[in-house]
Amino acid sequence: MDYQELSRALSRLRRAKNISQQTLADHVGVSRATVNGFENGRVGDVGIRKVLKIADYLGFELCLKEKSAFPTLEELRDER
Repeated sequence: MDYQELSRALSRLRRAKNISQQTLADHVGVSRATVNGFENGRVGDVGIRKVLKIADYLGFELCLKEKSAFPTLEELRDER
């Protein structure tokens, strides 16, 4: 997962929980414009601490896993 995929995933989770960008921004300590830019890939790195705060507020945590030498089913589908 790259940074852009992560930002899109967190955006989907926020919307699924009906949390506004402003509410999320207030909790994380950034502007609504920063949240919007992060979700749309227009803002550079917002920092790992803020990403962790976003995930935590949405009820998720980030987990590391060893990268597989084999492509996932999703990656194979995307190659088409």
